[in-house]
Amino acid sequence: MTLRDRAEAALRAWNSYEIGRGAPAVIDFDCYPEGADAPRTVSSRLDARAELVALQTEARSVGLIEIEDRLGASVAYLDALLGVRLPLDEYVRATQGCSANGWSDEYIESVRLVSVAELDRLDVGWDVDTAKALKATEAPIADDDVAAVIQAHAREMESDVRRLADTDAPFSVTVEHVDLDVYWAYWLDGTGSDVRLRINSRNASFTEVQARQFALHELLGHGLQGASYAQRCRRQDVPWMRMTSVHAQQQVLFEGLAQAFPLFVRPNDQPLVARVRLAHYLELVRSKLHLAINGGTSVPECVEIARAHVPFWSSPAIGDMLSDRAVDPLLRSYLWSYPAGIDWFVRLADTASSETSHHLIRESYRDPLTPTALSRIWPDGPRP
Repeated sequence: MTLRDRAEAALRAWNSYEIGRGAPAVIDFDCYPEGADAPRTVSSRLDARAELVALQTEARSVGLIEIEDRLGASVAYLDALLGVRLPLDEYVRATQGCSANGWSDEYIESVRLVSVAELDRLDVGWDVDTAKALKATEAPIADDDVAAVIQAHAREMESDVRRLADTDAPFSVTVEHVDLDVYWAYWLDGTGSDVRLRINSRNASFTEVQARQFALHELLGHGLQGASYAQRCRRQDVPWMRMTSVHAQQQVLFEGLAQAFPLFVRPNDQPLVARVRLAHYLELVRSKLHLAINGGTSVPECVEIARAHVPFWSSPAIGDMLSDRAVDPLLRSYLWSYPAGIDWFVRLADTASSETSHHLIRESYRDPLTPTALSRIWPDGPRP
């Protein structure tokens, strides 16, 4: 077995152990399930760590930098599960592959003004009722119809996305409805060409605009992207590890492109664009809270920051943002990929040439690009 194959086997074994104890999976999309050996597991997180560190050391010694970094992300996350609490920037660099320095107040305000202007075009003001008023401009969808509507919008936009991404990879979708006390309203994972979309009824409430947004984000973003990697893995031997994890360096690409996709696929869909511009601003504010709560800012001060920037956020929502970003070892890393990713890809849409944007999107459906790889393709862009 190659070093890459042994590293994949080690991650699968650790993943099996975590699932067996009822913990979150550490593999979110297995791009080459055909390559898995007979299932095995490890007896503890310590055993998993020892195997991953040994493989990381071996990768370093033979100059396989990408595999070394990918294993390093898993070691850093596993250490966090074991109680290690690295400074935020160090932890995010090790896992997400980018800095956690944040954005200036002036830049965040400039993004807010863009969002406010888009909302104003919909006759939606900026106040405590913004979220409700925006939703009122959109057609609501009955809970029982959500999955069917999202899939219908995905079929409608699929040819445009495939043309943009230059992929003919097949994929099938299974939808599951769950009721979980977690932050997410929807989650996608998969193996090969089989994609699973979970909709969390506790948090999910959709309109037609949001259904278009989520069709692009989850099915034509994450789902088709994972299936495209799987197709390439079946056709040729790739140098990268053939599985993705939300605690690893490709997540800035995945969440960034998925959030900003409407700007590339439906740039004239004004309600959809307004959603993206608002999400851009809200993610940058969440990054301020992420930095603040991890940097020793008191809870009352964090709440003040949140309310000053987003008047329509509720107390439960603010409380969950703080605990997710400071307490949960996975979310402390993973949630940084949202602001880092959306900012990078919104700037790509706004400032890069269409040739650069289209080339980068095609490459991103071919290889799970790290922030470093993104910057090589668009060196004039921001440093993630």
